[in-house]
Amino acid sequence: MTTATLTSKGQITVPQGVRRELGLQTGDKVDFVPDEDGGFRMVPVRKDVKELRGRFAGRVVKPVSIEDMANAIDAEVAERRHVAAPATRARNAGGKR
Repeated sequence: MTTATLTSKGQITVPQGVRRELGLQTGDKVDFVPDEDGGFRMVPVRKDVKELRGRFAGRVVKPVSIEDMANAIDAEVAERRHVAAPATRARNAGGKR
């Protein structure tokens, strides 16, 4: 694990290995994104989608088509609506008398 120290001005120096892995250079911006465990992830802000080229190379065995991506998104949205629906109905039912 890599550690950095917070200064009295609220600044940290991102260790060289982390900067290298994230592709950060002087002047780059990062976002601190909350994660599911209550912590944060430091994510580089990319100005242009072209900067992502090659970033995900080799991470999938078979490329996914746009149609397959759209279908997966639709299925996830439908699942989330299905899971949220009973809770919404229960709240609404509790308020009606």
